[in-house]
Amino acid sequence: MKEWVFLFPGQGSQYVGMGLEFYENYAEVRELFTQANDILKMDVARLCFEGPEDVLLLTENVQPAITVVNLACYTILQLHEIYPVAAAGHSLGEYAALYAAGVMNLKDVLNLVLWRGKLMQEAADTEPGSMAAIMDLDMDKIREICTLCDTEVANINCAEQVIITGRSDAVDEAMAMSGEAGAKKCLKLNVSGPWHSRCMDLARQKFSPIVRECTFHDPQIPVVSNVDAQPVKRSLEVPGKLIDQICSPVLWQQSMEWMINKGYDHFVEVGPRKVLRGLMRRINRNVKVLNVEDAESLSVFLQANQ
Repeated sequence: MKEWVFLFPGQGSQYVGMGLEFYENYAEVRELFTQANDILKMDVARLCFEGPEDVLLLTENVQPAITVVNLACYTILQLHEIYPVAAAGHSLGEYAALYAAGVMNLKDVLNLVLWRGKLMQEAADTEPGSMAAIMDLDMDKIREICTLCDTEVANINCAEQVIITGRSDAVDEAMAMSGEAGAKKCLKLNVSGPWHSRCMDLARQKFSPIVRECTFHDPQIPVVSNVDAQPVKRSLEVPGKLIDQICSPVLWQQSMEWMINKGYDHFVEVGPRKVLRGLMRRINRNVKVLNVEDAESLSVFLQANQ
């Protein structure tokens, strides 16, 4: 049996139908969705399996929906007696990672992602903005352009893909300057707000007391935090990191490099799509990376684990 690091995807990985095969074939997953419905006071199964897409895409819907599917995929691996030796989650996915590490219970996780989605959208309505992917441009150059255009770095996903965030006009200007500076591609993202920017400060302020009402435990396995690419050592660190994460950049490349430098070399993306699997291949091609989101990917993973 190999030792696997579990990686949980975040907002942007959703699609209508995610989690359906596991829901239909495992009573434990159906029970998870029932519990989620009761906690969230919403029909998560219908949202995930039927959409419609425009309703699923709403930030206040998609954050709890993805989290439940992440936890459904995690449940499947538990049923096959496969447990993580370490974990990380991309932005929203960090909540599932903390759950897998025993830091939070299901009720607190789902309540937090529900409030997180609502408050982030509320902040975006107050201070609208957008995000863009800048491909194959030197990091120092991107930071220079962000300073000139009054934008910010939202995600360092890998050396070739950095996401910028801010007011829409500022992001457009930064995209144009990045193109002129030699970026291979600049792509506007289909998001409803300037996530991971100071525009989210209203959400951060309102989220803080909600987070601090929750109960946290020391992690049972290393969980690498987005905000500093370091493992959470004690429960006391968790609230501040979750609060700061709303406005801080996601240091994904650095988080994965910390894992690899510590000797971890088997990774599995636990949740919808293969975004993190793709990023890992750009970060380091020498590690093994698979994903589990449906029956087919589960079968491939179980064969690789023998």
